[in-house]
Amino acid sequence: MPRADIWAAIHRERAALADELADLTTQQWSAPSLCGRWSVQEVVAHLTAAASTGRLRWIRSMLGARFDADLHNQRRMREHLGTGPAETLERFRATVTNTTAPSGHTPAWLGEIVVHGSDIRYPLGLAGTPALSAVTEVARFFAARDFTVSGRTATAGLHLQAIDGPFDTGTGPSVRGSTLALVMAMAGRAEYCAELSGPGAATLRERIGG
Repeated sequence: MPRADIWAAIHRERAALADELADLTTQQWSAPSLCGRWSVQEVVAHLTAAASTGRLRWIRSMLGARFDADLHNQRRMREHLGTGPAETLERFRATVTNTTAPSGHTPAWLGEIVVHGSDIRYPLGLAGTPALSAVTEVARFFAARDFTVSGRTATAGLHLQAIDGPFDTGTGPSVRGSTLALVMAMAGRAEYCAELSGPGAATLRERIGG
């Protein structure tokens, strides 16, 4: 996808998630997500931070955290966390059309909203799903390199086959599933491994700690 189309997809996915978040209860906002120890509200604040942090700010923040990415993410998340769900959502909505990012790896930032949107939707049972074209772009990026996630390492020697779209890459024992399930597994979300099949599925599950 051309870069302009990727940014347009990022903006659509952010807007769609924001609309879903508007209907959450207070209990749902405080529910655990699939993203480590973060609640749904904290993941939304992290998405706001990611959409607000350019290259220089990212470098300064990482230096301040002594290149501890977890500490960097925690500090920036807290910076963008509102006093309650309404303010957190308002801050996220304000970034929907931002084109700010720490680097020019635009598919990675599409992956940011696809993965974290699913981190929120999956445990809450929300019906929304990212567009297949967007998820396919992320799948190709994740499988080709270790950047924001260790997708290339996790899938080395495996043949990934999407059952709902054109994503098909690698050689070796096959791992089949929806494009989103493959993306989320590459992002280390073991919960999605239950949706995968094929002789390579157990290997992938083991590699991501599932």
